[in-house]
Formats: sequence, structure tokens, C-alpha cells
Amino acid sequence: MYARLVLFSLGSGMRSKAEEIMEEMSPRAKARKGFKSANFISNEADGEYGVFILWDTKQDAEDAKEALLPILQSKLTGVAKNPPSLKLFEVYQPKA
Repeated sequence: MYARLVLFSLGSGMRSKAEEIMEEMSPRAKARKGFKSANFISNEADGEYGVFILWDTKQDAEDAKEALLPILQSKLTGVAKNPPSLKLFEVYQPKA
């Protein structure tokens, strides 16, 4: 399994805008092959927001990035302080 972490800065007091963007993006992510789950994250004091999405495979995560990133970038245009930061992680689940 793989996890994609997407972080973006909107500034403090922008949680409702961040939630609006995530509500619009969530169905698009859920419709993608290999989607497992998504969790919205926020640090209201710093104005940092993001989403942590689990994917079945690395290829699923990469395909979703190619399809979803341009849409996310368009929604962040004029609102975000800088381009979103994306990281991909392999997920290890302890046996015990």
C-alpha cells in the first residue's frame, strides 16, 4: 500500500476554504482505481492544510496524481500561498 501526502498553505482562518476544496476533490479521488481512504488534516494556527490518501499500489497513486493534481492546482490558484507539496510513502503495517 502507498500513501500520498498533499500539503498546501492558505493562511490562518482559511479552514472553510480548505474544507470546500477537499469536499470537491474527495469524490474524484474515491472514484480512482486503488483508492483506499482519505483523511483531511489541518493546522489552523499556521494555515497549513492537506490530505493523506491511501492507495493500493504505487501505480494507482501515480495515476491519481496525474489526473487529480491539475484539478487541485486550479482550485488553489489565487488562494494558496505556494504550490502544493506532494510526497509519496510506502506503507508498512506491523504484523503484531
